[in-house]
Amino acid sequence: MAKASFTLSFLVVAALALLSTSNACHEPRSSSAGIFELRRGDFSVKVTNWGATILSVIFPDSNGSLLLSSIKYTFFISFLQQKNSNYFGSIVGRVANRISGGQFVLNGVVYRLNKNDGNNTLHGGSIGFSQVLWTVKEQGYGELPYITFYYRSFDGEQGFPGALDVYVTYRITAAYQLRVSMYAKPLNKPTPINLAQHTYWNLGGHNSGTILSNNVQIFSSRTTTVDAQLIPTGEFSSVSNTPYDFQQPMTIDSRINQINTGYDIYYVLNQERGCEGLWKAAMVRDNVSGRKLELWTNQLGLQFYTANTLNEERGKGNQAYRAYAGLCLETQGFPDSMNHPNFPSTYVNPGEEYKHEMLFKFSF
Repeated sequence: MAKASFTLSFLVVAALALLSTSNACHEPRSSSAGIFELRRGDFSVKVTNWGATILSVIFPDSNGSLLLSSIKYTFFISFLQQKNSNYFGSIVGRVANRISGGQFVLNGVVYRLNKNDGNNTLHGGSIGFSQVLWTVKEQGYGELPYITFYYRSFDGEQGFPGALDVYVTYRITAAYQLRVSMYAKPLNKPTPINLAQHTYWNLGGHNSGTILSNNVQIFSSRTTTVDAQLIPTGEFSSVSNTPYDFQQPMTIDSRINQINTGYDIYYVLNQERGCEGLWKAAMVRDNVSGRKLELWTNQLGLQFYTANTLNEERGKGNQAYRAYAGLCLETQGFPDSMNHPNFPSTYVNPGEEYKHEMLFKFSF
């Protein structure tokens, strides 16, 4: 039974003297990082302005025990020093997912990006939005607490064209519901924008082992076909009669051994509208704890990733996170769309707006 407690509290300030990488021509940025808590009763979400990151989500299981459902680093300074190379809980961008060859052509101009994934660009480059300090722009208290982070991305950052204002709001909208709203507006040039929220979920608790026995349902009948580097070919594949078919709830371990290392694939969502103008993207259930997550979005697809490459990452209580310790449900536009004219565009022009909504509904 949830307690009648509604708060947003500032927990820690890390005075790290993390100076802005901008110069005098660029928007000033925060020089310190903090941890903030959104709470409604026994539902708690902790976030930080470093990477606009979700650090933890805590809510009960079917026995009433409070469990940490997202995996994270325990010690905040360590979290910053390690640069969060696995994007734990962060907002990734300016363009999430992979960009082939680390470049694209826009209006006849070739834009060469920072390459941080072999010959490709991943999640915005080596210093993408997950690796910078955001400004705390606004905070709300009361029954529906929220916090808004702001970041000014400068023209040429990681090779992307144009200055960009970006806002991310984390808001508790009801009992055991978290809404993530991402908004961006180009200031002077057209630019690709494709943000993603990169939390690793383990509904059994962060130290409960792998997510392989979780039941997963993804509301999609096709994926983007990819090559050996996980770059889209421009074609689509039906999931029917394949290990990628989660149209009905299936445990992850039922067919994961038919894939090389695990799931890391983009699903094109069915877009059946239902909740507040959003469509259901995915459902995850942990049968041991009885906890369930439903994800709704306004985006065209989602990247399903089963933490295939985690290797002794340390978290709360010095817990070692290994492969399959969590799963990611990254709603986003089509990956590498700039290099595939048949994909829906992710370009946004000055005067236009990018809006990305996610709604997490938790139950137990």
